[in-house]
This record gives sequence, structure tokens and C-alpha cells, in this order.
Amino acid sequence: MDLFILRHGQAEPRAAGIVEFDRALTSRGQEEIRQVAAWARSAGYSFDLIATSPLKRARETAEIVAAVSGDRVEVEIWPSLAPEGDRNALVEEIYRHERVESLLIVGHEPLLSTFISQVIAGDDRASILLAKGGMARIKHLTVSEDLAGDLHWLVTPRQVIAFK
Repeated sequence: MDLFILRHGQAEPRAAGIVEFDRALTSRGQEEIRQVAAWARSAGYSFDLIATSPLKRARETAEIVAAVSGDRVEVEIWPSLAPEGDRNALVEEIYRHERVESLLIVGHEPLLSTFISQVIAGDDRASILLAKGGMARIKHLTVSEDLAGDLHWLVTPRQVIAFK
């Protein structure tokens, strides 16, 4: 399995009256996600399944990627990808989808960078920071007793824009 990990795009600031669960992407966040998704598609990457946190900004991110991909890709909501998500529950979800060849998960920090570290290094000591709208690819994810894989790349929206 190839695992792609995407942090949601830039969201509305925390403010009185806005529930954390309902914070939406800003127009800049939407545009950066469109560019990251278009870059991934132009590089030949596609997704068999997109799993997302239930929070609005992550769902919007997943929906933009699905729309830009041009493929009919299913988007599932995984509570394990929420900010307070549980790594073990996330691993169980991935186990349940082990036959998927290309999986994109969309979520939040620090869960995503810690998860990347655990997959590539076996613990959470690798210092990885996934920027808002940043995406990573883990090749050859082995779905066995412990998840393991090779970090192939990690990009930020700024890098994607510079590649063009």
C-alpha cells in the first residue's frame, strides 16, 4: 500500500462564537489544497480511498482533493483522524483497508507527524512537521503487526507552487 498523508489547509482563526469542529478553510487554504491536489494528480498519483477527520476543515480538504482528482474516489470519515484521535484506532482503520493500494488520510497535527514518525522510525522521536496543506507519501506501507514504510517525500504548499 502507498499511504499519502495530508494536513488540512489553512482554516479560519479560532474566535468567539466559532465552534472548533466547524472552523472552515479560508479561501487561501482552499486554493493551496487545490494546488497540492493538482500537483499530485499531474505527478501521476491517484487515490483509491480518501479518509478524513470529521472536522469541517479536514472534510473540505478531502472533498477538494476528491474533486480535483477527477476520479470517483470515496471519502470516508474516520474519527481516529480527529485532533484528539487515537493512533491505535487509526492503525485499526488502516488494517481494515489493507487491500486498498493507495490511501490518502487527511487530518491534523500533531497526530499526523507523530504517526509518520512511528511508521518510518518505529517511535515518535523523528522530528517531522507537516505544514498546513502539506502532504507526505509513504511507499510500501506494510500492514502487519506494526505498520512500517519508507518516507518517499514530504512537501509543503509553498514547495508545490515553486515546482510549477
